[in-house]
Amino acid sequence: MPPDDFARVLAVCVVHAELEVPGRVGKTAIDKRPQPDRVVVRSLGLDGDHVCDTKNHGGIHQAVYAYAEADALRWADELDRELPAGWFGENLRISGLAVSDAVIGARWSIGDTLLEVSAPRVPCATFQHWSNEAKWVKRFTLQSDTGAYLRVLAEGTIGAGDQVTVVHIPEHGVTVRDLFTGTDLDRLELLLTAEPSISDDVRMQVERHVRRHANQQRAEQHRADDLATGVQR
Repeated sequence: MPPDDFARVLAVCVVHAELEVPGRVGKTAIDKRPQPDRVVVRSLGLDGDHVCDTKNHGGIHQAVYAYAEADALRWADELDRELPAGWFGENLRISGLAVSDAVIGARWSIGDTLLEVSAPRVPCATFQHWSNEAKWVKRFTLQSDTGAYLRVLAEGTIGAGDQVTVVHIPEHGVTVRDLFTGTDLDRLELLLTAEPSISDDVRMQVERHVRRHANQQRAEQHRADDLATGVQR
């Protein structure tokens, strides 16, 4: 096991049981629990793991989901409850690494696998139902400690205690948090031009941020025009 000052995997989690939830799909695989042994990681995810809502989750760009222990502990303190590994629906609970601030396209060596940071997690109604916390999606969004989806570049196995080594960080520097919050359009445009690995979902996420900013600018201009002319809408 690596020394405490290294980033490492605290737990590797896969589906414990499918649960019934409201909505179109009617079930979820968000209930994940730590595994005692090493787990095989393939291009579409971990052996023993799956998603139910295949329209919005899963695929090669969301093969593995990682969440930081530091963020989980902060939430546990705020919610005054234990949030064990797997509670966020994550496959990997990681210590010593700011997962939500990882650069898109960064590569992590874990065990004999190679994983690449691909996107933030976007909270959904299923996550709200699972949490049983008031306004959970809004709170999670405002905090923007989203964790990171990972694509699998080299298959292998991962186990609790494995060291996480960041072997590549793209020069563009655009992070998971930057992509999720969308506050800096110039940085997002840089991501589109500089990072060859981004998915169509990420491109659509950037386009949504662009539209949101355009709508905000139009609304601000309308307010400024109204103040100048004395018009009340």
